Amino acid sequence: MKTITNFWNYFQQNNFVFLLLNEIPKDELKTHFDKLIEILHQYNKDLDIIIKNKTNGAEIIITANGNPYLFKEVELLVHHARVVERWKITAFLQPEMNIEKYENGTDKPLEYYGITLRISEMYFIPLENPNKPTDLGIKVLFKNYIVHKENPKLREAVYTHLEHLIGEKSFANDIAFIQIAQLQGDQEDIIELYNLKSYIDTELNN
Repeated sequence: MKTITNFWNYFQQNNFVFLLLNEIPKDELKTHFDKLIEILHQYNKDLDIIIKNKTNGAEIIITANGNPYLFKEVELLVHHARVVERWKITAFLQPEMNIEKYENGTDKPLEYYGITLRISEMYFIPLENPNKPTDLGIKVLFKNYIVHKENPKLREAVYTHLEHLIGEKSFANDIAFIQIAQLQGDQEDIIELYNLKSYIDTELNN
């Protein structure tokens, strides 16, 4: 419990630094962010933080990086969070609700260890496991798979994009297995990746 208290004490005392991300010198910001991560890792070394700044406040997301074994740790930490003015404190990456940018193809490419992917240009095919009919698997398809297929970080990059798209809990709990492959020009029965959340919701509610 002491490590949880330490984390929220530090965050509360220094929250203005993270609130004013764009106005604080980068080296000072890095010092504070490194310290916050260090205190978080005293509680659990496998958790992470994402900070999102908005016009009228900011959000701190505590993430288990999709590891279901750490979900309880995240929930406990957020349960003991302080009320900090102008901050929203969130457990887990939440599903992306605004898919309009993907439908219009106006989404920004996401960079991850030199791998550039755009969700609007990615697709999936549902897969079945004959031994476990209730398990939902997917094959993720995109054009530049060939370019990146030797990159050891490719799978991690795709997983990170999926977590941001459908939310961390759905990623961990609803998808049993994932394959990655090259998108062919004449493929049929493919579904836009941005529709994955609604596909999962429909399948699980049937």
